[in-house]
Amino acid sequence: MPKLTKRFVDSLEAKDTDYFAWDEELPGFGVRTWISGRKTYVAQYRKAGRSRRVKIGAHGALTVEEARKEARVILGDVARGEDPAEDRATRRKSITVRELCDNYIAAAEAGLIMGKRNLPKKPSTLASDRGRIEQHIKPLLGYKLVRDLTLADVNRFIKDVTVGKTARIAKSDKKRGKSVVEGGAGTAARTAGLLGGILTFAVHEGIRPDNPARGAKRQADGSRNRRLTPQEYRLVGKALKAARDDADVVQGLHGIWLLAPTGCRLGEVEALKWTETDAQAGCFRLADSKEGASVRPIGKAVFDMLAKIERRKDCPYVLPAARSAGRYGGMARAMDRIMTRAGLDDVSAHTFRHSYASVAGDLGYSDSTIETLLGHTAGNVTSKYIHRLDSVLIAAADNVARTIHGFMTRESLSTKAAGAR
Repeated sequence: MPKLTKRFVDSLEAKDTDYFAWDEELPGFGVRTWISGRKTYVAQYRKAGRSRRVKIGAHGALTVEEARKEARVILGDVARGEDPAEDRATRRKSITVRELCDNYIAAAEAGLIMGKRNLPKKPSTLASDRGRIEQHIKPLLGYKLVRDLTLADVNRFIKDVTVGKTARIAKSDKKRGKSVVEGGAGTAARTAGLLGGILTFAVHEGIRPDNPARGAKRQADGSRNRRLTPQEYRLVGKALKAARDDADVVQGLHGIWLLAPTGCRLGEVEALKWTETDAQAGCFRLADSKEGASVRPIGKAVFDMLAKIERRKDCPYVLPAARSAGRYGGMARAMDRIMTRAGLDDVSAHTFRHSYASVAGDLGYSDSTIETLLGHTAGNVTSKYIHRLDSVLIAAADNVARTIHGFMTRESLSTKAAGAR
């Protein structure tokens, strides 16, 4: 066995199976060469009749001498009667929920946690995950050991978030900014879903054998079934008209006028670029929606509104930021102000999306058509069959948009196309 040196380790080539090379100077210190060519330093010893192996680190990240020094410490501990491999396994299984969340985010940022369509999580999804972890999971469960977490703990967590135990107003990263942390059934359900994913990650990592979030009781989020009546649409229209001279929310006004008759998500409206609007084809060609790339049929009433928005040459976004070439990020705040003015404090961006689908259903369109109008994965056949189906879908989008726009602008309303909440 040769002495391990940088030149020797660099010369080791990948084979059909992974293999070890051991150091002649320090018995038990070696390097493992994987089929992929990756090399990892290890320390190996026998304890209670069993061969145990401790990973030290990757070649490149550690020099040979740094790895040898660490191996001496590990093998010295063995000589004193300790079992480093068992100690590491015990420490690994004794991490707190806080530490587990940090490990989960690190893995997700490295592209190791898969999201929809088995793809790495998007930056926007990761931002939401970080927020839910810092605002709800860590404050309530962060101190607990992962191995000790029970179904009762998860159910108590859901109840606490639902009743607003973590609700508060905190400072944001923006200058003089604030972050409003809310509770409620919807927040609890979505955060519990994330917690379940984090605990599944713990199972895959061997930290615990089961997922205690499985079977947890999540309260239904009634706000997601809220829909607007024609009269409420009219209240929104009046509030938008009354606020048109409010310079602080002018982009938000444009955003709400786009949100209501398209069925788009709030983030899709905020991120909409002029290059993604196709008036001639009657659609938005969204490059990066929640479901990935999406071709969304859009009604003429929407393009008539877009024609009234002044384009900024230095910004690609339909709703530009006030002081930069980036996109406008104040839609949520503008929504709150306008809905308060309209007397509809329980109306969210999702309420507009749900109401859009409800109006489409009232007009007689099928579930598959409505799913496609909304850009759902299951119903989003537009991008595949756009040449054959676009005229039918665009006609449907045009009818829904015209109906909703009419609700928002007409003094005299017909309730034919809408029901109660």
